[in-house]
Amino acid sequence: MTATEVEKPADQKPGPAPAGPGLAVAVGATTAFTALVVTMVVGGSAPEPAAVGLPDPGPFVGWLVPVASLVADVAGIAVVGFLVAAAVLLPSSGDDAQGLAVDAVRIARRAAWAWVVATVVLYFATAADLFAVPLTQLDWNVVTAVTRDSEIGRSILLQAAGALVLAVVLRWTNGVRALAGWGAFALVVMLPAALTGHAASGGSHSLASISLYLHLTGVAVWVGGLVALGWVARRGSRRLEAAVVRYSTVALWCFVVVGISGVLNASVRATSIEELTGSAYGRVVMIKALAFVVLGAFGWWQRRRIVAAGSGFARLASTELLVMLGTIGIAVALSRTPPPAGEVLLTPAEDLLGSPMPPAPTLERFLTSFYPSGVGLAVVGLGTALYVAGILVLRRRGDSWPVGRTIAWVLGMVVVSWATMGGLGTYSHVMFSAHMVSHMLLSMVAPIFLVLGAPVTLALRALPGPRQPGEVSPRGMLTAAVHSRVASFLTHPIVGPVLFIGSLYALYFTPLFDRLMRSVLGHVGMELHFLAVGMLFYYVIIGVDPSPRKLVPLARFGLLLVTLPFHAFFSIAIMSATVPTGESYWQALDRPFQTDLLADQYLGGSISWALGEVPLLIVMLALLVQWARSDWREQKRIDRAADRDDDAELKAYNERFKALHDRDR
Repeated sequence: MTATEVEKPADQKPGPAPAGPGLAVAVGATTAFTALVVTMVVGGSAPEPAAVGLPDPGPFVGWLVPVASLVADVAGIAVVGFLVAAAVLLPSSGDDAQGLAVDAVRIARRAAWAWVVATVVLYFATAADLFAVPLTQLDWNVVTAVTRDSEIGRSILLQAAGALVLAVVLRWTNGVRALAGWGAFALVVMLPAALTGHAASGGSHSLASISLYLHLTGVAVWVGGLVALGWVARRGSRRLEAAVVRYSTVALWCFVVVGISGVLNASVRATSIEELTGSAYGRVVMIKALAFVVLGAFGWWQRRRIVAAGSGFARLASTELLVMLGTIGIAVALSRTPPPAGEVLLTPAEDLLGSPMPPAPTLERFLTSFYPSGVGLAVVGLGTALYVAGILVLRRRGDSWPVGRTIAWVLGMVVVSWATMGGLGTYSHVMFSAHMVSHMLLSMVAPIFLVLGAPVTLALRALPGPRQPGEVSPRGMLTAAVHSRVASFLTHPIVGPVLFIGSLYALYFTPLFDRLMRSVLGHVGMELHFLAVGMLFYYVIIGVDPSPRKLVPLARFGLLLVTLPFHAFFSIAIMSATVPTGESYWQALDRPFQTDLLADQYLGGSISWALGEVPLLIVMLALLVQWARSDWREQKRIDRAADRDDDAELKAYNERFKALHDRDR
């Protein structure tokens, strides 16, 4: 049965039909638009006539840009929220969406089309705003120039393309697992917006962009989920109570992520108390922070009273949604408000790095320096928090978790922290040698400890299971993903090594390295790629988590011995190069220390070659321990079987030898 063939949902409580949503939508839209207009006027970002003689797109374009951005944001949030409701919040009894979940998918599809239209309008309005011409004077050259010459234009088009994909595929998607996957894709579609605007123009590119992206995704799940549950409450569904209980946990995580990411992002723009209190941008930030505190109070009230009593959700959710929509309007106005620091990046090197050039490296600076890496903070912060939360879930249930795995995970997080945020991370953007060491730690050392920490096993034990028979629960989704065809392909003994080694040659011996080093997305992509490929490689070799493929210890050891020499060959090739890798990038930095680029590259290759033995030793030790434990478990199994059947296998073995001896006689 397709989504269009599903009949009236059977999970609604009997009673009068709910009122139309027109009034609720009107009130919500009025609240968001009012907050947007008032904040822009108070913050000084409202459109004003240009000085005489200067080009001016006009007030219509000046207001159309933030309004279209607000509509696009709300539509994207609705897409995420209704997909999360259909796939995670509403209980199901099968692999396909049922009842109100089907209607939720239909609403998500319509919201995706609204997202597409609003984003397209935003693109044309942005083109008129950037080139200071009215909409009626836009021509093909101007429209294409926004994409060709502006990252803002490219990001808007990417977002429109992603929203279009969602609008199309949701027409034929009804499986719960697929809906969860498309919900995650909707969050990815929001990524381009985090890489432009204030996040890309000021200092600390990485921290600003990643914190903004986490802020956007946290708001999308938090607000979108509440919008969807408010709709479920209006429909009088019997599944509301179970959905609210699960949403309460999700909302708490989103609240923490939104709060921390908002503080980090604001700290990049307003670097002092004076800038926070004495500028329009700072005042808008404080208004938004106040709204965030109010929302936190609503969430606390919901957890303490509504979840416990199982009633009163719709009334409190309506008020909370109005505050949320007003906060979104404030956030859009904030994106149009110039930060107090202005343009703080004065040189090409500072513009590339997102921060001033660090001083000449010393051992002390390598050990104690700090670089505000958004990737490092996100991976270490979220990785540690989720791992600890999983352990706490097990302990509340009375289960234990091996201390050795926890220690391994913490060691992996420490390595990632130093390679991205510590002294090594500080100089990895300005010296090839430091970059190579950071890359080696992210791809060859940290993954060993992270894999031994068994995060998938912990997640399978801590994630919630089905709330009713047949439900596709978060634990079931993860189990299906571990044993899927994609996982089976990725864990093939050939795929991991090919990605692990092949990406090295593809990155460092092509112009790709120079291009990636020049962008925020490039830095983020490289660091995440190093970590992900390394974890995949070692997951096959020493992984203790469930896997669709199991290799005997001897085969794992052989795979390691075959792969690592190619890394040594790569290091030798780097040392033997006569042209510096990423030469134009290093020349643009014009650093005052270590000016011999080839000498620095030779140092990086030699360090990579010399330290390449360290992962080999660690993995060999891990394999020996796993081998010994495997033999010990097998011996224990044999002993238990012998105790149960009084050594029947041994007696049968002896009887066979006795029969052979008698026959020979």
